[in-house]
Amino acid sequence: MSTHKLTCHCGAIELAVTLSDGLNTARRCDCSFCRRRGAIAVSAPLDGVKIIKGADKLTLYTWGTGTAKHYFCSVCGIYTHHQRRSNPNEFGVNVAALEGINPRDLLDVPWADGVNHPSDRLT
Repeated sequence: MSTHKLTCHCGAIELAVTLSDGLNTARRCDCSFCRRRGAIAVSAPLDGVKIIKGADKLTLYTWGTGTAKHYFCSVCGIYTHHQRRSNPNEFGVNVAALEGINPRDLLDVPWADGVNHPSDRLT
């Protein structure tokens, strides 16, 4: 597992992030929220995201089932991470907020089908 420093744009938030499998889990999602956000996310276990500073600046956004929990900086608005709907036991982390990582270097990032997510289907 690899550990990275994650910061928002204004520097109010800093996280220490231990990724599950480096950048190998990079993906995008086409759900109504993620496609508007446009971020590439990588996986981290729930205990792999530690708030170093700015806990009071993190803002939570949820909707629909309330399973996914999206965190943003309340000062600059940058998305930092989210607890996944597809796997609530892990976080998705904003690749573009990881120091030393340029998302342009990730070429063919796969898409997750968030539009047809199984938890949205009627039983």
